[in-house]
Amino acid sequence: MDSTSIEEVMNVMREFFPSHASIAIADTKEFIFYQPSNQIDLHIQNGDLVKEGTATHKALSTGKKVTEFIDPSVFGIPYYGMSMPIREDGKIKGAVTAILPEPPSSFLTNYLTIKKGECWYPVKQESVLFLETQFRKTLVKTDSIEGYHRLNLSELELFLSPTLFVRCHRSYIVNIDFIDEIQPDSHSTFLLIMKNGTRIPVSQRYASYFRRSLGF
Repeated sequence: MDSTSIEEVMNVMREFFPSHASIAIADTKEFIFYQPSNQIDLHIQNGDLVKEGTATHKALSTGKKVTEFIDPSVFGIPYYGMSMPIREDGKIKGAVTAILPEPPSSFLTNYLTIKKGECWYPVKQESVLFLETQFRKTLVKTDSIEGYHRLNLSELELFLSPTLFVRCHRSYIVNIDFIDEIQPDSHSTFLLIMKNGTRIPVSQRYASYFRRSLGF
């Protein structure tokens, strides 16, 4: 990741996470950026190897978003980590992690606010069928309304519930509750039939991750 990519990630993180969150960005082996907060500081240095047992290591190892409590045996300080793998062309290139003194649920909202026409509408995450990349924005589709979120799909993925949503394509994230059927589509990919009839592909790059996420 270059300095431009890091700055783009930080712009998103600063807007969504509170000032008491420390932010760490790593490539696949070591930390390349760290911004401590005044409430929690793991004293990470650029170039430090990513330790086993950290939220960052778990996100890199599993390829999934990780949100969990990390006990003090790792850094000497207990913390709540929220880490998201960063992908490029389907391959994991690193991870961005928010380090918090309290559970992330205390500040993350269960709503997404989308724009349709000249108005904005809050929609519950659980009501979202799928999200799709369109025109450098994200189309958010529910049974009753659809509209655009200003963040792109990869940025928005960080703030979606990991128990509800799974990435299946560079252009799609789906709500598992709204998958009606999973059909084979060639030797290694799948086609999702959503409950509203929409057909969504699972790309080859995400097929293994998708299968692991759904346990088949």
